[in-house]
Amino acid sequence: MTSPDAPVSIRAAEFDDLPDVLKLLRCLNPQDLHAPAEKHHETFERMLNLPGLTVFLAHLGSKAVATCTLMVIPNLTRGSSPFALIENVVTHPDVRGQGIGRQLITAVCDNAWKEGCFKIMLLSGTQNEKAHRFYEQMGFQTTKKGFELRRPGFPVRRPT
Repeated sequence: MTSPDAPVSIRAAEFDDLPDVLKLLRCLNPQDLHAPAEKHHETFERMLNLPGLTVFLAHLGSKAVATCTLMVIPNLTRGSSPFALIENVVTHPDVRGQGIGRQLITAVCDNAWKEGCFKIMLLSGTQNEKAHRFYEQMGFQTTKKGFELRRPGFPVRRPT
């Protein structure tokens, strides 16, 4: 990895960043389902062209070290203020604990506030206490109970 003294930069991902994003997502879920390269390309292109969706990428020097996705969603309540969802948050294991995730989440939240969002939501695995502490330190609160419904036959990642 890069020196911890290297500057961290955070920006919206571009299409050429797909290999870096995929490498980081493998750190998030090493047993994830396989998809062919063509499917990854099509999906990433759709994501980058979807209004309100931004994939953020943090670099330490020239090395991509963290990513997450922000979705700003229009809304008819709260004075028609949008809300935001953060998903697929991951920092490369080699640089965890250096404040990069904190910088990334701060930048992503700042982006959501600039878009006029009245709240930002995210989900974290029920057993991931380390992530829970991180999000609480970032100011997130457990104010609701999350639910999900998986398509029948779609594998569920079990907590380790």
